[in-house]
Amino acid sequence: MTLHCRKKLFLATFSSFVLLHPAIAQNASPTTTEENSSNPINNKTSNTQQNTNSDNQKNTKTPDTTKSAKAASDNGSGAASGAYELGKVVVFANNREWGQTAGETISQSTVSSEDIRVYNRNSLDDALKIVPGVTIQNTGAMRNEQKYYIRGFDMDQAPLLIDGIQVYLPYDNGLDTGRFLTPDLAEIQVQKGYVSVLNGPGGMGGEVNLVTRKPTKALEGELRPTIDIGNTGSRSAYLTSGYVGTKQDGYYLMASGAYRDSDGFFMSRHYNPLEVAGAVIEDGGRRDNSGVRDWRGNFKVGFTPNETDEYTINYTKQEGRKDLIYAVDKPVDGLSTGGKPSDNQRNWKWPDWNVETVSGATHTEIGSQSYVNTRLYYAAFDNTIDSYDDYHFDTQMKPKSFTSTYHDKGWGGSIEGGTELIPMNTLKAALHYRRDEHQEYNFKRPDLKNAIADPITEDHEDIMSAALENTFHATDTLDLVGGVSYDYRDLKRADYVVSGTRNIDQYKLTNDDAVNWQFAAINHITPTGEIHASVSSRTRFPTLKDRFSARFGSAVPNPNLKAERATNYEIGWSDLVTADLKLGAALFYNDIDDMIDGVYLGIYNDDGKEMAQNRNVGSANYKGVELNFEWQATESAAIGGNYTFMHGHIDSPSGDDIKVTNKPENKAFIYGKMRVIEKLNIIPSLEYNSSRYNQGAFQKEYRKTDAFVLGNISVEYEINKNSSITGGVRNISDENYQVQAGFPEAGRTYFISGRVTF
Repeated sequence: MTLHCRKKLFLATFSSFVLLHPAIAQNASPTTTEENSSNPINNKTSNTQQNTNSDNQKNTKTPDTTKSAKAASDNGSGAASGAYELGKVVVFANNREWGQTAGETISQSTVSSEDIRVYNRNSLDDALKIVPGVTIQNTGAMRNEQKYYIRGFDMDQAPLLIDGIQVYLPYDNGLDTGRFLTPDLAEIQVQKGYVSVLNGPGGMGGEVNLVTRKPTKALEGELRPTIDIGNTGSRSAYLTSGYVGTKQDGYYLMASGAYRDSDGFFMSRHYNPLEVAGAVIEDGGRRDNSGVRDWRGNFKVGFTPNETDEYTINYTKQEGRKDLIYAVDKPVDGLSTGGKPSDNQRNWKWPDWNVETVSGATHTEIGSQSYVNTRLYYAAFDNTIDSYDDYHFDTQMKPKSFTSTYHDKGWGGSIEGGTELIPMNTLKAALHYRRDEHQEYNFKRPDLKNAIADPITEDHEDIMSAALENTFHATDTLDLVGGVSYDYRDLKRADYVVSGTRNIDQYKLTNDDAVNWQFAAINHITPTGEIHASVSSRTRFPTLKDRFSARFGSAVPNPNLKAERATNYEIGWSDLVTADLKLGAALFYNDIDDMIDGVYLGIYNDDGKEMAQNRNVGSANYKGVELNFEWQATESAAIGGNYTFMHGHIDSPSGDDIKVTNKPENKAFIYGKMRVIEKLNIIPSLEYNSSRYNQGAFQKEYRKTDAFVLGNISVEYEINKNSSITGGVRNISDENYQVQAGFPEAGRTYFISGRVTF
């Protein structure tokens, strides 16, 4: 069946399913629609105006949403799902209780704990697929990492945070979102385009924040076991998560965790094996080298001496391991019998991919008009890559084999304060400091007799930021927000091993600075709707890898690389146009200058590959529209969804036709929820991605993957208010699709999940 026919079939089936059934549960729609236009289906009150300024006390705009939001998160089932407010990057409330972080959000989406559960989205990359403006890309044979893009911006330009603290790997920021489990989270915040300067440096085009839980009762807990089953009937993954917490007078305690074990996913039955250089690299069934194992634990103790102040200590540790999946259409050492050895794929494994964070956060009210927030943190990251001789993964004797060990750590903190100088004006300021340290050593050909590891090299860097933000409540309905910040980067140490020796030398030590600014106007046109307009000019400093990586001999370092800059424009609208229909739209345009781009130098390495160097020579723009809707079709039937169109253009000094990679122009997610009988909900959904181009680092060859449509369905039965069981199917049609050329994704997958709360 062709993609076009499947697409028509899915749309017809989905529409009939939603509109002909008289019963979809009232608590239906996921909260992945814009947070500044929250779900009208769950609450028919003015709960939609959540992007009112967090320190605005003008209840004439909208009623206080704090209580209704907490009630909605509990979902009537006793579920422990309170969000850790000090961990949010933007807090929505119309009172001073949580008027402490950032300013008004301009364009934010939120994935709730319930969305993660009912759609079976148990890793960060999978959860973000349902967010408008966000696409996920598999890097494939490069590093087998799952990366997100927000309106065209990659993870270097749109950082990842946990409870408001950036998760940053000092050398290359090579985060893999597939390693971050989601079932024990309270929510995932996604900011797009406009990121408050108060949040610190790096938010050039967006931000993703993982918010952990906080207890709201004297005793509460939750347990969620889940099993994924492939299209062969064999188990593909097991995952379980748990949470327990207590809230007492003056303090609270919380512990949560998640564990996943997978021997690998199963490919579509429509996949046809290819013969490459005399061998079949992948024969189908369970995908070779796709196994993973991850776990995370999170612990929190909080002190609440009064109704307004809070002081917390947090500890998070996660560990993982993964393999490198082979492309199905390229040769592999020891398996292929023909072709050039230089064309063979990497034989890598990651036995360690570990992150550990200790942090403290405080919120203190000063009188009735001012506050001070602080954060302190220490983070460590340990990462080991083992490169083997061939696909047997048992010897490391060839020149390409090595064990590479990274040990990174960072520490720092921030202080933020705010005050209402006059009743209609709020001024906030923030200071941020972070020290990053990277340590690495390579052990080349470790199985050779008398092999000696390279000496340890280190990189140290300080990053600082100072920011001001002012919110002026011009009228009862109009807010004006302006912000400015100054960021500074200071490289303290940058070692490298002199080629052919065991001597250590240093790259040129450089520094860089940047000024950022932004402005927004938000007009609350009705009690449930708004129009907003914003412009934000933000920067991001290049990583150590951007500046110093030789990319296995194919690149020349550039210590003088400077910051990139993006100026982001947005106009948006959202409102309840009827009591049952919520609509929203946003137009955006992102203009990037001084873009870091690889420039080919006309010289070649020993393997005959042309050398390149990163320079601030490129420019790009991304423009598009996001649309979303939520419709309570009947008293117990709901449908909703979002659509994103984005077109990008890149200018390069080489004059080559540079294509936008890893970003489909069209993306959509449509969902419904049907209560067919009491306690039984059926939740169908559709995902659509148009075609996209792929390209490796410093490679001139582009490859294009086809568009795809995925149909999914979940069925949830509420046993009682404290327990439920959910089962479903992902990729119902067993679509054989790719997002990275040469790397087919999972075929039809079944899941069953239980939930018990107290």
